[in-house]
Amino acid sequence: MAKLNPAGLAELYRRALLDEVAPFWLKHSPDRDHGGYFTCLDRDGSVYDTDKFVWLQGRQAWMFATLYHQVEARPEWLDMARLGAEFLRDHGRDEAGAFHFSLTREGWPLTAPHSVFSDCFAVMAFAQYGIASKRAEFTDLALTTWRQLQGRIKNPKGKYAKAVPGTRPLDNFALPMILCNVALEMAPILDHAELDRIIDDCVHQVMDRFRDRETGLIFENICPDGSHSDSFEGRLINAGHGIEAMWFIMDIAERRHRPELIAPAVDSALAALERAWDREHGGIFYFLDAQGHPPLQLEWDQKLWWVHLESMVAMAMGFRLTGRPECRDWYLRVHDWAWEHFADPEYGEWFGYLNRRGEVLLPLKGGKWKCCFHVPRSFLRLWREFEKMSK
Repeated sequence: MAKLNPAGLAELYRRALLDEVAPFWLKHSPDRDHGGYFTCLDRDGSVYDTDKFVWLQGRQAWMFATLYHQVEARPEWLDMARLGAEFLRDHGRDEAGAFHFSLTREGWPLTAPHSVFSDCFAVMAFAQYGIASKRAEFTDLALTTWRQLQGRIKNPKGKYAKAVPGTRPLDNFALPMILCNVALEMAPILDHAELDRIIDDCVHQVMDRFRDRETGLIFENICPDGSHSDSFEGRLINAGHGIEAMWFIMDIAERRHRPELIAPAVDSALAALERAWDREHGGIFYFLDAQGHPPLQLEWDQKLWWVHLESMVAMAMGFRLTGRPECRDWYLRVHDWAWEHFADPEYGEWFGYLNRRGEVLLPLKGGKWKCCFHVPRSFLRLWREFEKMSK
């Protein structure tokens, strides 16, 4: 296991982001003919499918706007963000303003607006691009989409929900989790009172309802009264979700001056890693059953890129904020395993999907779910975390 060298790690992530990952997407993903991005990229960056997924368009537009605004005002980064923001503005919404899930290359809708997460990432894209470009049209569009999103929170899937009402009502963790992040992205343009209210509610949902006080684990689904359902859905643990949410909470704690949130967030992230680490082959399991039963998901033992990246961010942040040696040790363990198995030194970027033994299952660099988001966002976060530590 390597020693923790903050200055060296800051330089590792800076160079990986600026010299490898961002150029990979700049070269291979822009659609200069129709706008937006190709996200279905093979190992070498070649396009193998031209459908466009709204989640991914929003995430990539946000990422390049963030690089422009927070790292360096490179014109090619702002232009890249513009491609996605304008494509979403022109093609992403239905007549009611809800965002579709997928589109053709030209922007014709393929899948109806069944997922409120399309709207979440559109908000992030519009807000960050509006700030970076100083185009008020897009900050206004971010606020409009945010208002519409608020109206869907209690019933996020609307008429597309598959569950029969009343039989086994369950609240899902994903939305309050992502709203923690979306709200912080909206901070520069949102009314302070509304921002405080939204963030307070998100923190309550994550830390008081979905976080189990006994184990510290985050459950993906809970009953409306906060109890656990003894069912596949009710026992489901997605360690990556829980760990990612904990660095969102640490971010809120630091930016909103709520230090009391840091220790329980670190405790929960550590508990998730202890539970989900594969003691035989290394790496973090994708899904687990809280009681140790066979999980419903057949892909439960796969090792996914984003789970490991978000874990490294959470452990680096936890170590910087608390100095706890467990965070340092877990960071190093995940770092060593992830860089050995996910990184592709030949073509750049990271593989996304490995089997339990750490062998590549799919050589793709982008697809329906993997895009220009978790890798560059985590590299940027880790660069900044270790830069702070080195100072």
